[in-house]
Amino acid sequence: MGEFTHFNEEGRAHMVDVGNKDDTNRTAIATGKIHMKSETIKIIKDGQMKKGDVLSVSQVAGIMGAKKTSSIIPMCHNIFLTGSNIRFNVGNDYIQVEAQVKTRGKTGVEMEALTAVSVACLTIYDMCKAVDKDMIIDDIKLIKKTGGKSGDYVRDEKLARVLSVNISEEKGVVKDPIKQGKFIENHGLENDAHSGDWHRQVSLLGKESFEKMEELGAENLKFGDFAENITTEGIILYELPIGTRLVIGETLHEVTQIGKKCHSGCAISKTVGKCIMPKEGIFTRVLKGGIIKEGDTIEVLKNDRLKD
Repeated sequence: MGEFTHFNEEGRAHMVDVGNKDDTNRTAIATGKIHMKSETIKIIKDGQMKKGDVLSVSQVAGIMGAKKTSSIIPMCHNIFLTGSNIRFNVGNDYIQVEAQVKTRGKTGVEMEALTAVSVACLTIYDMCKAVDKDMIIDDIKLIKKTGGKSGDYVRDEKLARVLSVNISEEKGVVKDPIKQGKFIENHGLENDAHSGDWHRQVSLLGKESFEKMEELGAENLKFGDFAENITTEGIILYELPIGTRLVIGETLHEVTQIGKKCHSGCAISKTVGKCIMPKEGIFTRVLKGGIIKEGDTIEVLKNDRLKD
């Protein structure tokens, strides 16, 4: 068990001296949720909340919260932040908030990320309390931290996220990574050859599957080489039942197929003897459109939320 560090020899609180520590790159990711009525979500989406654009104000408040952490948490150091970002996943009856904070310094930014999430959720509550006083803020937690003497930390319930969005103008070729893509309801990725009015609008493949192919001898693989639209991390895609719904960035998807028949003459198959996509890739239909970008979280909706 680790020792408490905010008490001196006399048992009194004090700020830990970090002056002798090395400067290292440090990051922290935290998440939290605020649950509310579906009617409240609709008002937010329609921009009808009297106090203004709820998510924009909450985003700014979260960033300010990260910057002001040392002013409200007594033993936190005043840290120069090199980056702070707030993202939202909007569900039918909740908003999930994710904060990512970065610095290069002598101490970590876990408290800054947790404070950012807390302040963002409280801001949403403040802006919406006139129409919904039953809102509940919960599940605020550290997901990941890197840097420092104690090393990296990743919560056991690993955060699933998008590693790459990939596109091609033709079928039967590898896809090229792009920073973000616009996914259209009941169509797929805008300008992608595989989009259309059918059941395989979007393809997904996990980083874990890439690693299996590398173990079989594939070299110099890049995201998109298996013609997947979205490359993921932290989720076993092929274990998801058909009908599962996924919140990815701003979008909502439904799993429609696991694997597919392999194209004959596949370059990857020729190299290593087989291709992983037919077995471990999945396909989805876009139920709600929006932007998906690198780093966006992926949430598997539980059964009680599968209804429209």
